[in-house]
Amino acid sequence: MTKGPTAFLVLSFGIAWIWEAVAHLGLGWSLVNPLVQAPAAFAPAVAALVVRRWITREGFADSGSRPRLRAAWRFYLLAGLGPLVIAAVVVGIGAIAGRWEPSGLVTADLVPGLPLWAVPPALGLLAVAGTVLFWGEEFGWTGYLLVRICPGRPRRAAVAAGLIAAIWHFPLAFLGYVEYGHLALGLAGWTLWIVAQEVLLAWLRARSGSVWPACLAHAGNNFVLAPLTAALLTGPSGFSPEAQQFLIFAVLAAVAAGPFLRAGRERIN
Repeated sequence: MTKGPTAFLVLSFGIAWIWEAVAHLGLGWSLVNPLVQAPAAFAPAVAALVVRRWITREGFADSGSRPRLRAAWRFYLLAGLGPLVIAAVVVGIGAIAGRWEPSGLVTADLVPGLPLWAVPPALGLLAVAGTVLFWGEEFGWTGYLLVRICPGRPRRAAVAAGLIAAIWHFPLAFLGYVEYGHLALGLAGWTLWIVAQEVLLAWLRARSGSVWPACLAHAGNNFVLAPLTAALLTGPSGFSPEAQQFLIFAVLAAVAAGPFLRAGRERIN
């Protein structure tokens, strides 16, 4: 691995992991605390900025920083609606499997005070508003690492970037942010989910010429897909968190199969 990606990984992991450990183990703060999350979440972006500006001095020409709203509007639409559609498919599979019953709806708890029908669009608007938060990750993973880690091999690059991003998240499972009944199974499902997501984010990046659709899709994953499926499929008759992750991975992988197979013809610019 060349100097740039190596420095990027050292900084991304070092900033995030050291801060999470200090904040949680040293200061006793919860990882749900925004003061803990923000520095860690922006670690990949900070790493990419430092590497591009001072270590390799390569600049930002291929960073995908421009929103390109007019040229890439279709990809913003896909990024915005995709997580809701995927959530609907996942819940639909749960219903067919007998693991979801409308009488067990708990989505109203996600956005108190809203009628049930308004919860999904409210979460979608929350994802749009929160898109800038996920620039902290995607400017690093999709804007820098993806185009550096396996030059000329877009399929391998997407999988490698997804695996690295997944491992970067692992401390959250050891420090109380997420809890699994079976830790190894939970981490495996989470890893597969993130890798499948990264294939789709890489496709959005390549087709739009910008990291911002990937940021929006990532926000939709966290603010729409994850909370909706957890709220609708968790319970006595539902799926365990680990099973939910594998189900979401299966749906994401089916969606990502086309972009993955065509990845050899996509060019990130």
